[in-house]
Amino acid sequence: MHIVIMGCGRVGSALARTLEKQGHSVAVVDQDPTAFRRLGAGFNGRRVTGVGFDQDTLREAGIEEAGAFAAVSSGDNSNIIAARVARENFGVENVAARIYDPRRAEVYQRLGIPTVATVRWTADQMLRRLLPSGAEPLWQDPSGSVQLAEVAYHPGWVGQRISRLEEASGARVSFVTRLGEGVLPSPQMVVQEGDLVHVMLRRADLTAVEAAFAQGPKEEGH
Repeated sequence: MHIVIMGCGRVGSALARTLEKQGHSVAVVDQDPTAFRRLGAGFNGRRVTGVGFDQDTLREAGIEEAGAFAAVSSGDNSNIIAARVARENFGVENVAARIYDPRRAEVYQRLGIPTVATVRWTADQMLRRLLPSGAEPLWQDPSGSVQLAEVAYHPGWVGQRISRLEEASGARVSFVTRLGEGVLPSPQMVVQEGDLVHVMLRRADLTAVEAAFAQGPKEEGH
């Protein structure tokens, strides 16, 4: 797939190198030509100097054959405008914009523009580590009715099967982060100390799921 990235800061350059290593062709757009130094000498993709939401600049970057577009510059407005141009003017199917203002991110998400609210995400992750209780939403659909959340659990669940956790809570465990790596649960997988459990659930069920996780497992036969 050909992918166009607007913004060659730390995020954009890291994203470009990763995608190229995975075999994709990549074009990076930035107004500052010195920013391309972050890509390193081994980067073989296109380096396009210009404004990321300018249509001629995007054409030079290959937007017309692109399957994805990422707007990760330092400006919220520029990212949103560029994302809309990529989707509405060039019909790019997979588009995402980085947004610093979480209030804007929620609005654009509801308008159908996938956003990554970096400030909100970082703050949520810090809170999750400082106050490890309850649930912390990681993703939600545009309507807000379905969420992916990391849910804290009672120590008594350690050593128990993931399937028991699902039965007790009525939620579906999507994946577990174990020793820093994501792991898809199998029917026989058990919770290990230090695991982070990520659950897909309906927003309306969040309180009940939190309570089931916090209560700990009931004894067999009860």
